Amino acid sequence: MISSPRFLVIGLAALFSTYHLVLALSSISVPRDPVPVVVAMILYATVTAVSLWSPASKRMPAWNAALNVAVGLVLCMLVLSQLDPRAENGYATWFVAAIFTLLVITVVRGQPTFAWIGVVVTASTIVVWANPLALTTTGVIGGALWVAVAHGLSVALVRAERDAAQYARAGIKAAEWQANQEALLSERRRRLEQMDKLAAPMLRRIVASDGALGPQERRECLHLEAAIRDEIRGRLLLTDDVRAEVMAARRRGVHVTMLDDGGLDALPETDRLAALAELVDVVDGVEADRLIIRTGTQDSDTAVSVVGLRDTGDDGTAAALGDDDGDDEVTLWHEIRRP
Repeated sequence: MISSPRFLVIGLAALFSTYHLVLALSSISVPRDPVPVVVAMILYATVTAVSLWSPASKRMPAWNAALNVAVGLVLCMLVLSQLDPRAENGYATWFVAAIFTLLVITVVRGQPTFAWIGVVVTASTIVVWANPLALTTTGVIGGALWVAVAHGLSVALVRAERDAAQYARAGIKAAEWQANQEALLSERRRRLEQMDKLAAPMLRRIVASDGALGPQERRECLHLEAAIRDEIRGRLLLTDDVRAEVMAARRRGVHVTMLDDGGLDALPETDRLAALAELVDVVDGVEADRLIIRTGTQDSDTAVSVVGLRDTGDDGTAAALGDDDGDDEVTLWHEIRRP
């Protein structure tokens, strides 16, 4: 279906084009033979309909623009052959305004080069038929001004459309930047609140004791440091239940590492919480020296993998230095599948 504004523009252009045909009928007695004039009227009406009833694309096809120029020349030949260049022909030169109407349509639909070629062809034909003075009496000068104004308006509209699109893109980018900043601010606030919840009691204990902490309290500080590190690296792996269970495992002497590589980002919230509820059950009561909890990749069937390791070859120094390919024994291997 054609939208209302476009239908209105097409209707107005069709009415204006019909006006030229009315002028042709009112002056049909002026030409020596009316048959070529009638042929010119039919040809003009047909090409105008083709130019106005365009496909969905805005820009006029090159063949259509070339056809308009060619039809303009044919109209000149058909009508001028029946007119006396020395006589006052009045509205019998209706075809000049009709041709320039076609050329204005050509300009508006994005083919200005063909339109200006049509202007030159029409003006040259009139000069050859009569003389340069006929350019003013037949309306060629006014028609050329129509084409010039239409060309200028088309260029201005294209620039305005391009600027509007650029401003729209800038607005979208600004909105995205603002949303990103608000999300970062919210995330920072949430993490600070969580870290304050974790560390504030121990910090107050340190201040109250003037730094004199016992061995148990020092171990608890290390557990809190690891929990704060989880808030940075664990991201979507963390819920209150997961935090509590991981802290309980650390207090049992398990070294827990949590890594969120983005594998849960695209997972629906209900599925993520279900996976983390299963993770709580896996970590509950686990016995291992080290526990690695890591998300799968986004294209993997695994949502979360849990690996428990026991050091069997040394006192743990190699593991602390990152040498994991030595004598570690796998005591737990559990994969939480995506729904």
